[in-house]
Amino acid sequence: MKKIKNYINGELIAPISNQYIDNYNPATGEIYSHVPDSDERDIAMAVAAAEKAFPKWSVTPVEERSQLLMRVSQLIEQNRDKLALAESIDNGKPVWLAKSVDIPRAASNFHFFATAIIHFASEAHIMADTAINYTLRQPIGIAGCISPWNLPLYLFTWKIAPALAAGNCVVGKPSEITPMTAYMLSELCIEAGMPPGVLNIVHGYGHKAGAAISAHPKIPVITFTGSTRTGAEIAKTAAPTFKKLSLEMGGKNPNLIFADCNYEEMLQTTLRSSFSNQGEICLCGSRLFVERPLYEKFRDDFVARTKKLKVGDPLLEDGNLGAVVSMAHLEKILSYIELAKQEGGTILCGGKPVKFEDRCKHGWFVEPAVIEGLTYDCRTNQEEIFGPVVTIMPFDTEEEILQFANSTPYGLAATIWTENLTRAHRLANAIQSGIIWINCWMLRDLRTPFGGMKNSGLGREGGLEALRFFTEPKNVCLKLKK
Repeated sequence: MKKIKNYINGELIAPISNQYIDNYNPATGEIYSHVPDSDERDIAMAVAAAEKAFPKWSVTPVEERSQLLMRVSQLIEQNRDKLALAESIDNGKPVWLAKSVDIPRAASNFHFFATAIIHFASEAHIMADTAINYTLRQPIGIAGCISPWNLPLYLFTWKIAPALAAGNCVVGKPSEITPMTAYMLSELCIEAGMPPGVLNIVHGYGHKAGAAISAHPKIPVITFTGSTRTGAEIAKTAAPTFKKLSLEMGGKNPNLIFADCNYEEMLQTTLRSSFSNQGEICLCGSRLFVERPLYEKFRDDFVARTKKLKVGDPLLEDGNLGAVVSMAHLEKILSYIELAKQEGGTILCGGKPVKFEDRCKHGWFVEPAVIEGLTYDCRTNQEEIFGPVVTIMPFDTEEEILQFANSTPYGLAATIWTENLTRAHRLANAIQSGIIWINCWMLRDLRTPFGGMKNSGLGREGGLEALRFFTEPKNVCLKLKK
């Protein structure tokens, strides 16, 4: 039974408490490793290591920081198969998905910010013949990076790579539910020659290790991805000490499907945007609104294709969906299926646990579900389920669909399907979401700002936005001699 270790001051060490958390394989329901149950003492040790490393790392030439991050990127790519298998076992997602999306993106995150930091520039402003103002962008200090369980290495690296590139040291906490690839990243960072204390990875529960990161007085900047409830707790802790925050939280994303869309492309992409990664992606479209002339055709075709999706062993190549991440999450998903029925919805397909007779007989699997007949403002359509569950509903006018789309407390992403370019721009401007896809989904340029509105987030990640977030601007005004 493998025991994961914390990565502090360049070494892999046991938690101070010597206590561990059981780590389950979602596909089998069995414990397969143990995770450090770290607390504020481990966080304090990591902060001390980062504090010691920061003076030197913060002034390390940009080119050297870039080269180190590039080495980490290359090691992730070289270990793609090994990391993908670990991600699948830890999270429940199909191994082919981890191999084609999660691990390549983790490598890309390091590669992107390794190169972006070389080209990161600041502003200069000339006041006629009086003075020159220029802006210095300096690393802040120690960054606390807390990441979720749905895209474990993908989103962990999305946070730590820009923080390191900008010259900060990091105390990171991956989800205790899916810690394995972050632990393996520790080993790769040692191999790459990461200086001690620059990156520290501490495992454990959010209410212990995560809370200690949020509260620590020597961590001035925190980036978090996870639930809106946890984000609110972090904000409550951080606000009195004026920590800099980036919070990427929940979503209840609408898909707006108009009758003039490219139908086949829309259908294929909507199937993917509904159920990829078992629907456990904050960007999945969970509310499908279809213009009435197209509604019945879409409903019948979408349900037929959903029924053909295969839920199966994540280690096999022929499955579309794997296991959901935990028993608790499976129970949450099933509870919303029951809620939808109580609210008057009709389950057109799916929504039932999937049982196997092989090694996965105790795993946590659920059929992808399509629900019809709900009002736009019911709980099922307002609350984040975060699973393979979508609702479908017809609409008649743009005014109506804007009301539906903007009705939730969330505002992360939206997708618009139409060949009417004027309409697409008009709606993109009016929808309250931080990301709008037109005739596509999950088409990501890492240079663009990423984040949500309302209860979906605070601040933006990605591109130069991330490098700005992890630096402190300082204006220098030089008076010119006459």
